[in-house]
Amino acid sequence: MTVTTPIASALSRVSFVAALAAMAILDSPATAHKTPVTPEQLQAYHDAFMEAVRTGDLLFHGDDATAKAMGVNLSSTGMACAMCHPMASDTHPNEFPKFQAQIGKYSTLRDMINWCIEKPNQGEKIDPESDAMKDLEAYITWSNTGSVLDPGRY
Repeated sequence: MTVTTPIASALSRVSFVAALAAMAILDSPATAHKTPVTPEQLQAYHDAFMEAVRTGDLLFHGDDATAKAMGVNLSSTGMACAMCHPMASDTHPNEFPKFQAQIGKYSTLRDMINWCIEKPNQGEKIDPESDAMKDLEAYITWSNTGSVLDPGRY
């Protein structure tokens, strides 16, 4: 029979934690990017994101020329997303994915965007991977900057 003293047990736990820490340091995510991102690259990434936000803003506020250029029909009623959600209010992108009662299933923000396009706006569902969807999602998410993540909240 082996008797373990509290000191031996504590040392064993410390050794285990130290081993985990060493593995984390040696195989850390910091080595994922072998070359650092330059300030110019960061600016280019930011500019690309803000261009998507600007396009999403136009789509969200019912700009027909933008919708036509992107080949989407977001409304046949003359309604725009912004009529129910001024400044993307009450869109709660920070809560997705979650169960969405209107849809009747566990849903993503993109599912909800398409539901709004199809149901109240009576438009045509858009491809979830399309630039139009990504731009709408970028605008909605950007408009809610600072919201606390709360996925799954009903």
